[in-house]
Amino acid sequence: MGSGSRMLESREEELTTVRVQDPRVQNEGSWNSYVDYKIFLHTNSKAFTAKTSCVRRRYREFVWLRRQLQKNAGLVPVPELPGKSTFFVGSTDEFIEKRRQGLQQFLEKVVQNVVLLSDSRLHLFLQSQLSVPEIEACVQGQGSQTVTEAILHYAMSNCGWVQEEESRPTLLQGGGVHGR
Repeated sequence: MGSGSRMLESREEELTTVRVQDPRVQNEGSWNSYVDYKIFLHTNSKAFTAKTSCVRRRYREFVWLRRQLQKNAGLVPVPELPGKSTFFVGSTDEFIEKRRQGLQQFLEKVVQNVVLLSDSRLHLFLQSQLSVPEIEACVQGQGSQTVTEAILHYAMSNCGWVQEEESRPTLLQGGGVHGR
């Protein structure tokens, strides 16, 4: 078909791993307690600004994200979220675990979809810790930073370990920095 060099370029498959982990109850014991989840993302896709990121989001923010994606995706179907069940038979832990799995499946499907990936709200949701109103402001150009700046700023501040990953092998060659 095409030239041989073209084939080599597309050899490296774009892989995006997204994990929803570590559910934590915030404000435990108070009337406004909620559970948030850690979203860990590791990718070699050019679609993402940061190659590794880690944020915490709650179910309510996922609901907002899905609504926004649906608004912008037109006829492209957006994956479903796990149900917002108020009557749940079984333990709270079981419910949280089911929800965690459902949220992970939701994000796994979303990041495979080219149309949804073009929505900058998704990127700010996954790769910055901006709140929902801040994401809206940023996307509409009313924030103090562009979408890319917000993501890079977050990657360099809270997630210092993300940046470290690339330089870690060289640290280990020098006789082990971690040795006592």
